Amino acid sequence: MAGNSYGTLFKLTTFGESHGAALGGIIDGCPAGIAIDFEAIKAEMQRRKPGQSKIVTQRKEEDEIQFLSGIFEGKTTGTPIGFIIPNTNQKSDDYSDLQTTYRPSHADYVYEQKYGLRDYRGGGRSSARETACRVAAGAIAKQVLKNISIHAFVSSVGDIFIDKPYQNLDFSLTESNAVRCPDPETAQKMENFIMEVRKSGDTVGGTVTCVIQNVPIGLGEPVFDKLHAELGKAMLSINAVKGFEYGSGFCGARMKGSAHNDLYNEDGTTKTNLSGGIQGGISNGMDIYFRVAFKPVATLLQKQEILTNQNTIITQQGKGRHDPCVVPRAVPIVEAMAAIVLADFYLRNKIYQ
Repeated sequence: MAGNSYGTLFKLTTFGESHGAALGGIIDGCPAGIAIDFEAIKAEMQRRKPGQSKIVTQRKEEDEIQFLSGIFEGKTTGTPIGFIIPNTNQKSDDYSDLQTTYRPSHADYVYEQKYGLRDYRGGGRSSARETACRVAAGAIAKQVLKNISIHAFVSSVGDIFIDKPYQNLDFSLTESNAVRCPDPETAQKMENFIMEVRKSGDTVGGTVTCVIQNVPIGLGEPVFDKLHAELGKAMLSINAVKGFEYGSGFCGARMKGSAHNDLYNEDGTTKTNLSGGIQGGISNGMDIYFRVAFKPVATLLQKQEILTNQNTIITQQGKGRHDPCVVPRAVPIVEAMAAIVLADFYLRNKIYQ
């Protein structure tokens, strides 16, 4: 299986399955001498872990990281950083029925067609549990970036949207509720809706918005490795993501150039920021902001038609511990992937300095 690594200079390779002994990763290219804040890493892992509230999966995993290499006396050595995250709460029996069936909108069928076999326990390698490794690497990437701030938050669940621009939001409120929405009134509506959906055995999708501030001018390459292209690839690699837009996004396609152009101030900043902080694939020093769309979780706790490996259709009800809405737990994953992208470009940009 290819495609288990991301990055050019700051590079993450992950391994492990949802119900295997452990997940793990290797971070290559992290500069030497970075003082590691282990409590900050633990806090990021706590944000992503399952079982943290009543509106997410109740699988209990502490997601404690064991660092194996690359860190000595609290600082990075410049050598590969190896780590593992043990799986401690597997319930593989919940997935025994899936040995001979393929769930709708999961990777079950295509995995088996491509590789000839699959780990049916919780989706194996295709499980979103793999993203724990990304959050661990992203926590280290954030410490490489230092002065750059990355804030993601839930901006919609189903048809419930925050109706304020991000400039009017207090990001410190994001972690004050289970939905991770910085607008308390909207957050309560979202949480009530998710609970209703969960009671019916159904699921719902939503969007995560990410705002990156204090980005230096010059990150990104202007042809195939545009900054927004790499951010898009990183976000679209996250489980359940169906769309990515930055700056004015699809709304910009409805505008005229006279309204869409970001006119300059004398100091090189722009009066508006419909470009989303990126022009010609390169950061321009303004806020980078983008939105990521997540589909409803495919496993439903209600009966559905399912294909068997005998090419018959049967009716089956999903079992196990699943998120009714994945979006709240996706917030730290979006931040982590953004940090990995920026850390990679930050190191690549040093070539020109």
